[in-house]
Amino acid sequence: MMTRKLRVLIVSSLVIATLWYLSGGTGLREYHPPKALPGTYHRNATEHIHFWRQFQTLLMEHEPKCAPPRRLGNAPSSGFKASDPDPRPKLLKMTTSDVLRMKKAHIEFVDAITTDPPQLAYTPGTRGIVTTAGGAYLPVLVISLRMLRRTGSHLPMEVFLATRDEYEEYICDTVLPSLGAKCTVLSDVLDAIPKSNKIQKYQLKPFAMIFSSFEEILFLDADAFPIVKPELLFEKAPFKNTKFVTWPDFWASTASPFYYEISSQQVPPMESRQSTESGEVVISKKTHLRTLLLATYYNFWGPTHYYRLFTQGAAGEGDKETFIAAATALGEPFYQVSERICAMGHRTASGLAGSAMAQFDPIEDYKLTQQGEWRVNGSEATQPRPFFIHANFPKFNPATVFQQQSVNPAFLDDGNYTRAWTIPEEMIEAFPVDVEKQFWADILWTGCELETTFESWENKTGICNGVRKYWKAMFGPEDPATV
Repeated sequence: MMTRKLRVLIVSSLVIATLWYLSGGTGLREYHPPKALPGTYHRNATEHIHFWRQFQTLLMEHEPKCAPPRRLGNAPSSGFKASDPDPRPKLLKMTTSDVLRMKKAHIEFVDAITTDPPQLAYTPGTRGIVTTAGGAYLPVLVISLRMLRRTGSHLPMEVFLATRDEYEEYICDTVLPSLGAKCTVLSDVLDAIPKSNKIQKYQLKPFAMIFSSFEEILFLDADAFPIVKPELLFEKAPFKNTKFVTWPDFWASTASPFYYEISSQQVPPMESRQSTESGEVVISKKTHLRTLLLATYYNFWGPTHYYRLFTQGAAGEGDKETFIAAATALGEPFYQVSERICAMGHRTASGLAGSAMAQFDPIEDYKLTQQGEWRVNGSEATQPRPFFIHANFPKFNPATVFQQQSVNPAFLDDGNYTRAWTIPEEMIEAFPVDVEKQFWADILWTGCELETTFESWENKTGICNGVRKYWKAMFGPEDPATV
């Protein structure tokens, strides 16, 4: 039987030859990865290991030496209310002595990173995109990366994989570099220091940020992509003013009052800010070193202690609240987009079958809020333009996207095909182009041109035919290469 490596060797020359040609009018034909990225992709690993040796010591020395907070239930995932908000949930139990132990550890860690912080290794003056992927997320990332390049962006990308087992040679050595991206294996650094705690899932994001080689970062989840050239984000306010920009989630804050006691802060009013959706983050490592170090501390001890303190079991528990919480605890500036996140999907008998979220332009949002126009508070000012799409559930993986019709974005209740994003109509109309059509064109390209390459697709068949069948049903005979 032909092995996967042999199949890859056979198809690789064909894919390389057609990689740009088949992308046709997608905008990728005009994209040429930089010939060299000096100081960006060739950082000396010794610098990262030196930093990690210092920082890992700090993380371990300031361990929360107490029992994890005990849940008394899960906080409700309630929508944010700018007026008449629900009371802050209190669904954790901690003893007074445990709160004091965590507070002492928190104070001493903050003091350590304030007086003598370990210095990050990055190339001054650089900007780039950072993400985490691996396994079933690699095909999703390729699609998102192609969508990124449609905007005309030339920002390089660093793709962080958790372990060497996730490194797929053809994808990392050929496909991603052709799109201006490079794989980096996080465990190559972390495992260089013995007795390190295992880092996984949500914890990976801040580690990818601190070990990336860029000074200024746009972090994107693997299933998130811009529909506007993201270079703009770095060039204007609010990033130019604050050097740290985030976007909101649907929900009200569910951070426990215990967290604010531990971090020596007053408990903020519930109407002060929406919760955070960390699929998109823009931050400067030069100006917000301490924020990143404290956010990493929260994530390092997140699964046992801090995730519960930030979310109390509500939707999306993980890294998402850690970045703003760190900046707030340290008094460092940031801007969170005020425009509410928008769920996109299609109609079913039960209402909206959602499969993506739209986030909005922070530059336009900032201009409004500086004028006192807060749409979240009822202003009727014109909505900022959509900037990002986070296609988060289920994942638009060509090998799995047509499975489980009950939660599938491509099917109606009766099992017939549908466009995934048809409502809200005003949101779809706000897109400058037919973004969903472009998205499916890139899903089709990935499913067909790379059908035999991803390791997570080892035992799957009919991937290309499945997406092609959907394309013909929804878009007719049009050649996807011309979209």
